[in-house]
Amino acid sequence: MATAVELADEQGLTGLSMRSLARALGVEAMSLYHHVPNKEALLDAMVDAVFAELHDPVVGGDWREQMRLRSRSGREAMKRHRWAIGLMDSRSNPGPQTLHHHDAVLGCLRAAGFGLPLVGHAAALLDAHLYGFVVQEVALPFQDADELAGLAETMLAALPEGTLVHFREFALEHALQPGYSFGDEFDWGLELVLDGLAARLEASR
Repeated sequence: MATAVELADEQGLTGLSMRSLARALGVEAMSLYHHVPNKEALLDAMVDAVFAELHDPVVGGDWREQMRLRSRSGREAMKRHRWAIGLMDSRSNPGPQTLHHHDAVLGCLRAAGFGLPLVGHAAALLDAHLYGFVVQEVALPFQDADELAGLAETMLAALPEGTLVHFREFALEHALQPGYSFGDEFDWGLELVLDGLAARLEASR
């Protein structure tokens, strides 16, 4: 599994096959079928390995801190394994770590006093923030402040003077200022989500 994950990290899923995995392991491709029946089962196990890198919320622990740790670890795991982003909740045969992780999320929320409907809302919202942010983050056409500045300069130079004034203002007076990082928006949004859930939890009581 570790070798399969490493291949996918380097080449994406298009570069991963039973043949390429066997080559990396120094064995014949047919020998892999003694361990996994097909590539779909391999993908199930690979996704399960990624879930093992996420923080499992501690049932009975401070729910806000547990969800904070879970979201942050999930973001880092998916940035390491970008191929997994669209697969995390798409497998029809989830592995034991995947199921254990979801059970821990639900259990932590239930232990904190969330009713079942609110548990459903909370889990969906937390996942939407986590997965949605990472999808956007890894798709950005720049990696650092220098690349952002170069991209912005090209875009702004192509705009007729006096157009898109709000875009120009945001770029020049905020996004291109020293210290700006799109990644910082993750924690800001996460705290907003947690605040909203805390308010709903209090209201439910």
